[in-house]
Formats: sequence, C-alpha cells, structure tokens
Amino acid sequence: MGSNTTSPSIIFLLTGVPGLEAFHTWISIPFCFLYATALSGNSLILFAIVTQPSLHQPMYYFLSMLSTTDLGLSISTLVTMLGIFWFNAREISFNACLSQMFFIKFFTVMESSVLLAMAFDRFVAISNPLRYATILTDSRIAQIGVAIVIRGTLMLTPMVALLKRLSYCRSHVLHHSYCYHPDVMKLSCTDTRINSAVGLTAMVSTVGVDSVLILLSYVLIIKTVLSIASSEERKKTFSTCISHIVAVAVFYIPLISLSFVHRFGKQAPAYVHTLIANTYLLIPPVMNPIIYSVKTKQIRRAVIKILQSKETEL
Repeated sequence: MGSNTTSPSIIFLLTGVPGLEAFHTWISIPFCFLYATALSGNSLILFAIVTQPSLHQPMYYFLSMLSTTDLGLSISTLVTMLGIFWFNAREISFNACLSQMFFIKFFTVMESSVLLAMAFDRFVAISNPLRYATILTDSRIAQIGVAIVIRGTLMLTPMVALLKRLSYCRSHVLHHSYCYHPDVMKLSCTDTRINSAVGLTAMVSTVGVDSVLILLSYVLIIKTVLSIASSEERKKTFSTCISHIVAVAVFYIPLISLSFVHRFGKQAPAYVHTLIANTYLLIPPVMNPIIYSVKTKQIRRAVIKILQSKETEL
C-alpha cells in the first residue's frame, strides 16, 4: 500500500495538557487572556502605525511587520488550542495539520527575519545617520518585506512537503496542542532522516543565521556608540535599541529553552513540556506590543491618542 494513498485521510489527535484534562476550562482562562492581549496589542500598534503620519518611518514600518507576524503566529495556534481547551476538539486532518505546522514555522522564521531587519535598521540609523533616509527608502523597506515572505516560503515548503511522503502506521496521537514538526515526524514508521536534516537545515539557515547576524549588528552598533564622545549622547543613541534588544531576547530565549527541554528534559512531567511549548509561541506576540509601548515614546503616544479618541467617540 503506497504511503500517498494513506496520508491525506489520516486524522491526528492533538493533546491538551496531559494529566490536567479535568482543568482544561480553567487552564484556558490564562490562555484566553494571553491571546486577547496579543491580538489587541498587535492590532493597536498596527492601527497606530497605519493611521499616524508621524509613524511613517522605517523603524515603525519594521515594527508593523513584527506586529503582523505576531498576529499570524497567535492565530496559527489559537484555533486548535482553544478548540482543545473548550470543546475537547482533538481531531485534526493530515492536511490541516500540515498547514498549521507550515504557518507556525513560517511566522517563527518571519519573526526572526524581521528582528534582523530591525537590527539592520538600528545599525544604519546609528552608524550612518545622514544617509539613513536614502538607504532605507519606502521601496527598499517593501522589498525587504517581500524578501522575508519569499525566504520563509522557500525554506519551509520542502520541510512540510516531505512529510507527505512518509507513512504513518504508529499511533496518531501528537503531544502538543498544535501541529509541531518533530512531533509529526516521530509518528512515522518510515525513515525520517531526510526530514530531520531538511528541518534542521531550514531552522539553522533562518533562525540560526539571523541570530548570528543580529549579534554582529550589535557588535558594530556598540563599536559606533563607544566612539561617540559625550556619555549623554551615547546613552541617548543606545536607548533607541533597548526595545529591539528586549524583543530579540523575548523571541530567542523561549525558543532555545524549548529545544533544551526537548533534548535534555526527558524526566520532566509531560505537562511541563506542554505548558512550555504552548506559552513559547505566545510570549513574543504578547510581549512585543508591551515592550514597544513602554519603551518607545512615539508608539506610546500614538496608542494613547487612539484609545482616547475611541473614548470620546463612545
């Protein structure tokens, strides 16, 4: 029997929080709160950047890309996660599973690409302020945006497409509340070495490479900042990077800790894995709007302005 005829008709079963099924409705409350925060926060920032002419600058265009990515990432997991917590809807068809996996990975790669673009933006702004506007023109920013989308698609399509050629004759129970690439691979009874290699290559050549380049940008930024004579100026220049540094940390730290838990945390209880996995995709979308609203004066002002105008309308 060919694997092609079997795979599209497969139904996988997603898992909520193992051992805590009785508390799913209660567990859903903090998750609902996180999703609501992520969706409203990122929508608000997007709305602010689109409607406020004062925010039509490269730095904020990149921030709007980050907010778009965060909305995508939230929505990718929201559907299945709340379905499990509220309705115990665990079944997911093979193709729906592949689509969800593609979008989760796609927005993760996109997030790291946008963070890299933002690092480049800060580098140009600090080391070459006079040419900043000529280097980062609107059309160049649009090109960067398109390149980010194309890069994610090209990198991840093979990884997802290669799962179609596997046959799944073992259990169909996945260990997360969403479709996660290593998880689906483990259920196959075919040799998955190619899949592992392609998946690893995709992640190393995107998220891995980006992290190195972001680090490099900051080495160069710090070099430039240290060459500024007055300490007052130094502080002021570097303060424009704080939000970005925190956003990078918020993205990379959970990502790295999740892979460590997967590799080395074999003896931890199952629900620890699940809770880490469920929150790790939610931390950046929840935190980024907060970081930028707290740390970036222009964003804070714009958001307050919008909220106040909404109040007066009511």
